Parts: sequence; C-alpha cells; structure tokens
Amino acid sequence: MAEIRRDQLSRYREIRESTLALCETLSAEDCCVQSMTDCSPVKWHLAHTSWFFETFILESTLPDYAHFDPQFRVLFNSYYQTVGDQYSRPQRGLLSRPALAEVFAYRHHVDRWVLRVIEDERLFTKAVSDVLEVGLHHEQQHQELMLTDIKHLFSFSPLHPVYRPYSAPASSDKEPLRWHGFEEGLKWIGHEGEGFAFDNEQPRHRVFIHPFEIASRPATNGEFIDFIEANGYHRPELWLSDGWYAVKDFGWRAPLYWHREGDRWFAHTLSGRREIDANEPVCHVSYYEADAFSRWREARLATEMEWEVAAGNVKIDGNFVEGGLLHPAPQQKAADHPAQLFGDVWEWTASPYTPYPGFRPPSGALGEYNGKFMCNQMVLRGGSCVTPRSHIRASYRNFFPPTARWQFSGIRLARDV
Repeated sequence: MAEIRRDQLSRYREIRESTLALCETLSAEDCCVQSMTDCSPVKWHLAHTSWFFETFILESTLPDYAHFDPQFRVLFNSYYQTVGDQYSRPQRGLLSRPALAEVFAYRHHVDRWVLRVIEDERLFTKAVSDVLEVGLHHEQQHQELMLTDIKHLFSFSPLHPVYRPYSAPASSDKEPLRWHGFEEGLKWIGHEGEGFAFDNEQPRHRVFIHPFEIASRPATNGEFIDFIEANGYHRPELWLSDGWYAVKDFGWRAPLYWHREGDRWFAHTLSGRREIDANEPVCHVSYYEADAFSRWREARLATEMEWEVAAGNVKIDGNFVEGGLLHPAPQQKAADHPAQLFGDVWEWTASPYTPYPGFRPPSGALGEYNGKFMCNQMVLRGGSCVTPRSHIRASYRNFFPPTARWQFSGIRLARDV
C-alpha cells in the first residue's frame, strides 16, 4: 500500500492542479454562465469535483469532519439520489453565489483534508484508495467537460473569444483513406490487467466478430463538406427516422460551430474563429449525422466491439489535452494500423450503451456512476483532443445521447467484408 499511497498522493496533487490550470485564462464571469442544460458552469465543475472527494472519502473516513459549508452537499450533488437532494441541473447557471473565490477556498479546504487522509497510514485503507482512484478519473472527466462547456459558451459571443491561442500544425496533403481488415473469430472484450477501469468496462468477456474492415483514419472536414454539398442534410433516405426528425427539429445543416461565408466554411474553436481545414478530422457531429454520413459513403459505423479489436494492439498515443492544441489535427503520415484511434475525436460507434454480460454495479452510491445511464445512449471510443492521456484506454466506454454534438465527437467508417 505504501507505493500506491505515494502514487495517489502525487497524482491527486497533479490532477487537482491541472483542473485549476484550465481556469487561468477565464474570468469570474466566464466561470458562472451555463449555456445549455447539458453544460455546467466552470464554477460548478470546480465545486462538484471537490464535493465528490468530500462526500465519498472525507465523510466516511473522518467522523468529526467539518464541512466547509453544509449547504454544498445539495448544491453540488450531480445525480446521486442515494446521497440526497440535488439542485436543479438546468438552473446551475443561476448560482451567482457562492462566488468563484469561495469555490476556490472550498477546493483548498477539501484538498487539505484529503491530503491528510492519504498521508495517514491508518486512514489510507484499500477502500479509501479505491474510491480515491475513481475520484481522480472522475475529475479528469470533468476537466474535459470544462473545456467542451466553455467552448459551447464562447460560441454565443459575437466577439469570438479566445480561450487559449494556438498555432495549428501545418496541414499536409490529405492521407487517402485505406481499409484495414480483421478476421472473424471469438475475441476478448473489456478491461483486463491491474490498471484502473470503470465498472462499465467489465466483466471481460468473449464476443464473436464477423470479418470487417475499418478506415485508416477518421473522416475529415473536407469529406463532410462533400456530404453537405451532396445535399446530405436534405435526403431522408440517408437518415434514421429519429435522426431525420432531429434534422428538421433542430435545423441541422452542418456540424455544430460551423458557418458558411460564400464558398468558405468557418468554425468556432477554443482559439477563436478560424477557417476550416479540410484535412482535419470532422468533429461536433451527432450520432445521427455520423450514421447518415456513413450510409452516404456506402459504409457504416463500427460496433464498439469491432473498434476495440482494431485498437487492441495500438499504442495509446496522439493528440490529447496535454499537447495544448485543444483541436483535432490532420493525420501526418500513414501507418500500418488504423491511425488516430486515440485522441483528436471521440468516435461514434454503432453500439447502444448497454451492460456487458454479468455486469453488476457496485453497491452504495457509487453504483449510480455508470449503470443507471445504460439506456438511450450510444457508445463512443478513443478519447479526444481535450481528453487527458492518462485517462484513456482501449476498453474505455464513453456514452452520450445520439443528438449530442457539443463533445469532440467524430466519425470512423467501417464496412463488412
């Protein structure tokens, strides 16, 4: 346990500091606004991640723990019904109080007590270590959400705010799309090994995979522009029924954040407004758009099982949040395996988010973390340009409703053999 304790002590400090670093270019006003129901104010993310450690570690470990503010137990509870009441999610942007400075003080208060627990050999039990590990990955999820939510918020401003400037990598010639084939057979799916995984990545189990091919790279902006110019948003035969209703109800005519000026396309990014690079992976598309594009290309989306088989022996490397680009990058060179499986864009799969055979959620409140959302969601794989690299793995299952577009979600084609 001593080695685990040292590792978690180091990572706790690093991850908590990384969260604060994401706020360095933001004003107090930036941190208080909620741009839609699916998003949360940055201030709420900062408080909720602290609430998690306070609720699931400090309250259970320290009988005489003194809350920073007992009202925060309701205010910053996200969806844990077994913990108690929650403040209305759609109204988080109305919380002008506590002030941002008080939220930072709350984080400092929680950090001080959590560090005491980690440093005390008598308090740092395996049960505490297990919950702490979940909390660290939970905070990394919220780091990504902070960036996607602030991008969505800034998109409403005619001032085209810059969250963080960057120099985009030089766009090389587009790599032609190639196909990588995989043979049929029984394949193992799900997390294995001693490293961390969420409960929804388990149990490891076997599935039968039919022969398939998967694209060598994600679909690009240029390829999606071709879909738009082929009247893809006006052809109901390309769309699932619910997707076609979404196109009409929401008025979709292009990916989120895109707008056209003459014959040029522009997009809002975390570095402000910029012209679209045709060779970058397309992102901010819904599952329905990804599916329609795939049909137009006479292909399909991979199942999550196929995606995991394709990613099984691929090194986890790529364009993650640590690189500072905060935007999908063009493929730079061909590879002997599917490229850009990790980082850049989350890739929609054809698989609904359902439990693996034998799945049982943990007992207690943490059993609400993943299991109760296994309905009306689709699985995405691979991480994005705002995902922490240490947070991702081949078995990681992200999930969102099929209409979601504010995440860095993209497309990788697959096809039957």
